[in-house]
Parts: sequence; structure tokens; C-alpha cells
Amino acid sequence: MEKFDKKKIALVNPPLLEDNSHHPLFPPLGLTYLAAVLEQDEHEIIIADCPISNLDHKKLSAELSSFQPNIIGITSMTPTIKSALLSARKAKEVCPDATVIFGGPHVTFMDQQILGKERAVDIVVRGEGELTLKELAQNEMISKNLQKIKGITFRKNDQIISTPERPYIQDLDELPRPAYKYVPMDKYRIHGKIHLPIMTSRGCPFQCSFCVASEIFGAKFRARSSDSVVNELEWLKNEYGANAISFQDDTLTFDRKRILDICTKIEERKINLPWGCQTRVDQVTKEVLSKMKKAKCNLISFGIESGCQKILEAVKKKITIPQAQKAIKWAKDEGLFVAVSTIMGYPGETREMMHQTLDLIRRIEPDDAWLCIATPYPGTDLRRLVEKNGWKMSDNWTEYDTMHPVFENPNLPSEELAKMRKTFYNNLYSPKYVLRQIIKGYVKGNYYNQLMAKTSAGYLLWRIRSRFR
Repeated sequence: MEKFDKKKIALVNPPLLEDNSHHPLFPPLGLTYLAAVLEQDEHEIIIADCPISNLDHKKLSAELSSFQPNIIGITSMTPTIKSALLSARKAKEVCPDATVIFGGPHVTFMDQQILGKERAVDIVVRGEGELTLKELAQNEMISKNLQKIKGITFRKNDQIISTPERPYIQDLDELPRPAYKYVPMDKYRIHGKIHLPIMTSRGCPFQCSFCVASEIFGAKFRARSSDSVVNELEWLKNEYGANAISFQDDTLTFDRKRILDICTKIEERKINLPWGCQTRVDQVTKEVLSKMKKAKCNLISFGIESGCQKILEAVKKKITIPQAQKAIKWAKDEGLFVAVSTIMGYPGETREMMHQTLDLIRRIEPDDAWLCIATPYPGTDLRRLVEKNGWKMSDNWTEYDTMHPVFENPNLPSEELAKMRKTFYNNLYSPKYVLRQIIKGYVKGNYYNQLMAKTSAGYLLWRIRSRFR
């Protein structure tokens, strides 16, 4: 085995800013995977999950100053990039000799811009990061020989250099389990329940215009074995007292044989934990949904995107409205909590098309609906389309959260979209809705209906108090 210096490595999930609303529900899966791979080489590691630990940038600086790491890895999504950049500057102030490495979806596509503007960032890791960061940490002189490391972008003599793409990890079973020992697991709760994530596959064969999943993890579906998955479920239950599990896969049911096998083993081992997942309406059958229900699946989320076929074709979803209706009926017949997500304000959409979507939601009566405002994230076809149209886009990344309109759409003005969205939720979360969730949750025993009863009741009380104020 090649010898190299062990390093002190800090992995950072940046603090929340006042205009961020991304309070964590789960441990940072990406950072705990990185920590698990790094500890194989006996590096000394800390994870600063600032949002869950209530660390602001001043407290983060103090923690980094005390630890004095050689490498500081900072992750970010688009809405948190502002905080990530501030974290990098603070890190350089207290650890001037440390190498600051950025990773995550935003910087994968904005690597040139980030390195061009922010001197506190030394290296960007693009895409799947475990093996890249492992190799960076093994590099004897991290400021040298970077050109031989695939999957990074860095600055050298004021020039920005991108190395070739790193091949994707083909055997995901080789990855160690997430190293949760580095984060405060007792703090990740939803309404008091320990709700833990699991990722069982990577890669998306579908190229929807608003998503970068196939760019980050590739277009080929790669999956862990069913034994690996069920072993981890047992571990989450026995080691960390999980009350429920959230599968983080983009399309859990893509491999039908594998999901049936996973469900069979969940039943055989009597894991008996409620779980939820997301998938596509064209990737389920009655048989699969029935088997999932028997294995304690309580929630399934479908991206139906629109009630207008023209918009479905525009976003390259490759599904039909009858497919969506059929899959949702099957899931509801099984007694699953059904959530759907849609897109509002996509280029080319009209008010009439938007109302077709709202009418579809009313007809199918899901347990929850996420009305996501079309958001042109870096790397998406949607962003390229908005740029091609010459429409003005916001440069305030914190608003890129699918709840705020961030580009000018002449067909659907921002104020109208925001008002339509607010009206929809005010009508959805009614006293009748809360009562329905209570009955489904506490009488019929669905875990996610129980959570939604509490959430929607809280929303209803907030609206009542707001009126009095």
C-alpha cells in the first residue's frame, strides 16, 4: 500500500443565512459518505454540520481554528452557495495554510466562475466526490501534481485548469456505510421521530430539463445489492434507533426485480420500519406497489410535473397524464401516502396550462402536493433555455429554492405565480384536510399521514394567528 501523510480534515455543511430556510431534516449523507471513505486511510476527521448545530460563521471559525485542519471540504447546494463562500473566506482567515475544497451540485457546473472570483477556494471537486477527495487527501503535496487527479478544477499560476472527468464508481457495495459518528444523530428528528436517510442507487437514465441528476451521477443506473441495502436498514434501526427511513434514490423502483427482492428481505428480517421513497409514474406496477406496502412502505412521491401534456413534453418528462392518474390510483388503493410534485411557470406555459395542472391535482387528490416554481439551476437545460430567451434571471442564489420565482416569464409574471401558489396551499391545508390526515394517520396507522396531520395543523394555526396579528 502506498504511504502518505495522514491529514486533519474538516468537512463543512455551511451555516444558514437569514434568507435561507433549509433547516436539516436528515444527517448530511454526502459528507458522512466522504468521512467514511477518508477514515479508511486513518485521517483525523470532523464534520461541522452548521445548521443542525446552530453554528454561525463566527462559531464555525472558532471550531476550525481549534482543529487546524490541513484540508477543509465545504459542500453546498445552489441556495447555500453564498454561505459556503463566506465559510471559505472565514476558513482561510483562521487556517491560512489549509487547502479549501468545494464540492456539490452548484460548483460542479459553476467551477470556473467560483475559482475565477473567489481566491479562498483552492479546488473544486466535480460530481461524485468520494474517490476524488480520497485521492486529494492522499496527495503528498496537495498544491502540486493536481493535474493527475481526475474530476477536479483548480487554479495554477492564475489559470483555471479542469482535469478529465472521473469515472463513476461502478460497484456501490464497495462504499462503506455513512460515518454517522461524526454528526449529532440525536438532533435529526421530525416531530420528535428519528427519521434517517439511505441511498441505494445512483445515476438517472432520464434527462428531465429541470434536473442535473444524470449530469452529477451519470445516465447509467447503478445500484447496491439488496443484501447491502437491507443490512444497512437493520443497522439504522439497531444502531441509531430509526423510527422511519427515507430512501433518497431518484427512482427507487427503476430495477423492478431489485425492489421486489429488497421488499422480500425487509419482510423476512422483520425490520418493520415505515419508509418513503420517490419514483416515476411509469416505473411502478400494481404488483410492485403492493409488495412495497407489505414491506412497510408508507409514502411514495411522484413527479407528475404538469397537467398539460405539452408542458410534459417541454420538460422532457416522457410520461403521460393517464400514466400519472393510473399510478396514483394504484398507490392510493394500497393505502400509501401519495405526494406529487409539479412545476409552475415553465417557459411556454400559460395560465390555462397552469390551471390544468391545478385541476389535475384536485382530481387525483394526493395527500400532499409540492408546487415547485420552475428554477433554472446551473447545468440544466432549463437555464440554457432561459438564457436563450434573453429573460432576466436573479443572481441571488438563496432564492433558488423552488419557492421563489427567479426569472422573468412574460406569460406568467412572478407576482401571479407566487399568489397562485399561496392560494393553492391556503385552500389545500384546510380543517377538512387536517381531519383527513388525522384519520388516515392515527386510525389507519400511516406514519406519514401522522406527520402531515401535525404539519398541516401547524400551518393552519400559523394562518389563524397571522390574521389576528
